[in-house]
Amino acid sequence: MKAPSDPQRNWSAAVAHKINRPVIVVVMGVSGSGKTTIAVLLAAALGCQFQEGDDLHPAANIAKMSSGTALTDSDRLPWLKKVAAEIDVWSAENASGVLTCSALKRAYRDIIIGDRPDVILVYLKGSRDLIARRMAGRHEHFMPVALLDSQFAALEEPSSDEHPITVNIGGKPKDVAAEIVHRLEERV
Repeated sequence: MKAPSDPQRNWSAAVAHKINRPVIVVVMGVSGSGKTTIAVLLAAALGCQFQEGDDLHPAANIAKMSSGTALTDSDRLPWLKKVAAEIDVWSAENASGVLTCSALKRAYRDIIIGDRPDVILVYLKGSRDLIARRMAGRHEHFMPVALLDSQFAALEEPSSDEHPITVNIGGKPKDVAAEIVHRLEERV
């Protein structure tokens, strides 16, 4: 008896691209905007390393956010410096990488990107309602939905002089990642 075949999947993380030089991408946005999901797909498509920025937070920051308390700028500073250091390692190694970081304020982006011309900022933009629905469906994440308003209050959308790639997160993650790849191709 022949075993039934598994249904074919019509999804692949690998997106064909024409990028032939190292590229470092910082994927930013409020919590729940899909940074990790999109960044993992993007890193897979580019065939490069991925770093979850939240994993670089000190334990005290995670505990504070888990309790429903928003971080202060002084809480964030050591974390932002660690994110910047990771980017500097990739740059020194002439390596490609995709890193997530909320990077809500211009001052934060100045620390992690600053005068690093080899870093491209990708801003995942979405409505508060869409993101709140997504956050409500997440499990085992330290950031509670209750802090979403503080995220939007702190958000300073990237300005044109930061040369961001801004993408709407309303579509499927694989389509958002493919759009980012296409827009990266236009730049590099």
